[in-house]
Amino acid sequence: MIKVAVCGALGKMGKEVVDAVNNAEDMELTAQIDLMGENTYKSIEEAYNAAKFDVVIDFTQPKSIYENAKYCLNNGIKIVVGTTGLKDEQIEELRALSAAKNTGCLIAPNFSTGAVLMMMFAKQAAKYFDNAEIIELHHNQKKDAPSGTAIKTAKLMSEEKASFMKGNCAEVETIEGARGGTSYSDIKIHSVRMPGYIASQEVIFGSSGQIMTIRHDSMDRKCYMQGVLLATRHVVEKNDFIYGLENIL
Repeated sequence: MIKVAVCGALGKMGKEVVDAVNNAEDMELTAQIDLMGENTYKSIEEAYNAAKFDVVIDFTQPKSIYENAKYCLNNGIKIVVGTTGLKDEQIEELRALSAAKNTGCLIAPNFSTGAVLMMMFAKQAAKYFDNAEIIELHHNQKKDAPSGTAIKTAKLMSEEKASFMKGNCAEVETIEGARGGTSYSDIKIHSVRMPGYIASQEVIFGSSGQIMTIRHDSMDRKCYMQGVLLATRHVVEKNDFIYGLENIL
């Protein structure tokens, strides 16, 4: 039986993870961690001292995830990270720490299998188009922008081409930020925050005479749970470092 602690257990994603773990035949929920709860542990350290577990599933906040992950790896606790907002250098530091401590760590910007396929399709399409931009749309309580999924998508696409702004004229923004943020290989990312959305993303490719759009929409947070449980089982069995769910599908 895999003993699991959920960090951020009272958040929208955290509650779904708690239900998913409770319904998994091979898992046991041994600790719920959340600063806001009366009957929850307030830190991973407090929870681990009281109730030993094999793996932490973290859906907290961008400002806390890096320290949470470092604590887990330094103490031999395997971790699945669903919180976005980590910087490239932080990811590389966690990769090195995971190897040094021989402790499994899986970080995924998105646990939806459909969203992962969308990223994989975008990487393949990037070979055939010289122009591309990304629009990501989330609920207005999401604190980081752009989304981790958009950043990961751009990074995958950049492996195929050095720039996706072929033939663009010199641009002048009359309102700063109108053209979005520039990411890997000059890919523009536009972030929308609006009540009513959960998570959506469009990758738009263009060339002379044609436009192709790859889009994924998450309509319910339950769509992430299959990927979360898959990732949890992986880190318990392996001691490797994984960035992106596509690497274990």
